[in-house]
Amino acid sequence: MHKLFLELKEKHVYRAGAAYAVAAWVLLQLFNNVAPILELPAWVGRVVLLVLVLGFPLTLAVAWMRAPAEGAAAQRKIGALDWSLLGALIVVIALVSYQQLSSALGGRASQQQASSLSIAVLPFANVSGDSNQEFFSDGMTDEIMAALAKVPDLRVVARSSAFQFKAQNRDLRAIGQALSARYLIDGSVRKAGNRVRITAQLVQADNGVGIWTNNYDRELTDVFAIQEDIAQSIASALKVPLGLKQGDSLVRDRTENLESYDQYLRAKALVRARSIPDAIKLLEAVVARDPGFASGWGLLAQADQLLLAFSPGLRNGPLNETRAFVQSSLGSAERAAREAIRLDPKNADAYGTLANVLGLQGKWLESHELYRQALASDSTEAEVLQEYSLTRASGGYLKDALSSREKLRALEPFVPIYNIRTAEILEITGQRQAAIPILEAIPANAAGGFYRNVALARAYAAEGRYAEAADTLLLITGDLVSRRSVEDAARLLRGAPTKATAPENLPALEGELNFVYAHVGALDRTLEFAERSIQMGWHEAFGLKIFWLPEYAPVRKTERFKTLVRNARLVEYWRAKGWPDLCKPVGADDFACE
Repeated sequence: MHKLFLELKEKHVYRAGAAYAVAAWVLLQLFNNVAPILELPAWVGRVVLLVLVLGFPLTLAVAWMRAPAEGAAAQRKIGALDWSLLGALIVVIALVSYQQLSSALGGRASQQQASSLSIAVLPFANVSGDSNQEFFSDGMTDEIMAALAKVPDLRVVARSSAFQFKAQNRDLRAIGQALSARYLIDGSVRKAGNRVRITAQLVQADNGVGIWTNNYDRELTDVFAIQEDIAQSIASALKVPLGLKQGDSLVRDRTENLESYDQYLRAKALVRARSIPDAIKLLEAVVARDPGFASGWGLLAQADQLLLAFSPGLRNGPLNETRAFVQSSLGSAERAAREAIRLDPKNADAYGTLANVLGLQGKWLESHELYRQALASDSTEAEVLQEYSLTRASGGYLKDALSSREKLRALEPFVPIYNIRTAEILEITGQRQAAIPILEAIPANAAGGFYRNVALARAYAAEGRYAEAADTLLLITGDLVSRRSVEDAARLLRGAPTKATAPENLPALEGELNFVYAHVGALDRTLEFAERSIQMGWHEAFGLKIFWLPEYAPVRKTERFKTLVRNARLVEYWRAKGWPDLCKPVGADDFACE
């Protein structure tokens, strides 16, 4: 090795390499400064770089073959030329290092700047003097929020989290901190006859300093133009690019029929209030009058699916009647979602709804791809993340489900039903101690209170806290399950963990209440709700995901469970997309779950 280095020195290879590196760097700097002036195409730069790279080994080879004129002994001395080349090479290395470090720090600063441009649209105040116009001011807030969400470098706080501050006179700094928002938008809406007056302002959350404000007093026919102008003006004030292609706009789905738009906004408020039949009636009129209005079709699809989800018949109705109802509702929801997508191929909500509907029908593969499309279109769509993660949990992909829940919780930290479902998946993944405080912090009568009470009672029971579990079940209100079934479940829990002598004689527990069977020696009966759901054609059943709970391991080893997941059409999904966390194939046609 020593002889090799000595020979490299004697043949000027060191000198040639250092000289070439310095000269190449100087040429690249000159080219980088001249190319923009001459407007040279990008391929010219690539050719120059390629020639310089290929020239380096060629230069070394020529230096190797060329013998030194003054003899080897003389070359062992380090002269002024060597020191000059070494110094130049050190300078080049230092400059390159500085450029790379500056670029990295600049990129990081740019990323921090982009991530820091978080913005929350607070509910616009209804100053119309008519409380019945509340839906319109809320609708304007939603539309402006949706438009801003299309700007790539803005992180818009999700709707439900922002709306918790409606009609609250709280300090802007506190609101900004609670929502992790650097900027806040608020305003007011006054609607009178065919005119609308909208006031909007953008403020910096940490000091309340106004950055932009404007008033719009126009005809109702200009409402979409107002929304577009507000969104573009805010993006301009924050100096972020819109990211629009030629001919695109931030407010994409518009209608010329103001009556349709008015009823659409009313229906959106009714859907959020879970007055689903009234919303469906309005939306059916909207799409009949204005069949090209994609948002109307998309909301109708969501309402049809929710009508089914909140139906007591799923848990306690006659099987034949319920099956017909399920098929009718899912069919209507699928048709409406497909029409919304046909009219607006970028409608993430419609993709998410269609994915959910197909999952409920047991079309797992199609559902999976549609969820991917929805999230590719808008990875921050909270409802899509909610349903996607629940579908993944039902399929047994627990790590993926939990990852999606973490994203959702970062987007929407204050929505009760989202936090309830997150706690359920934490429980399923064995993190019960993390799940219980989340559930305890949610009021028993909050939106989604039925699911909160069931999940918390189930967690208490798994911890052996049977009396608390029974008391929690008795907090259930509403008609999703009968009161008699609630009381039967609570009574059985108070007697746990005593095993029933005749499990087949235990009272029938409706829906999700059948987790109680696991604590009284009737583990096999926990399958009944999921089996009923699949018989109804509700394949992505409410009851499927609980079978991945740690305490259900004995059930997963039974032939009855294997029959259940085959009937749910999960096995074909597993074979196509990979096996879930707790299952693996056995031979060509069988499988086993831990």
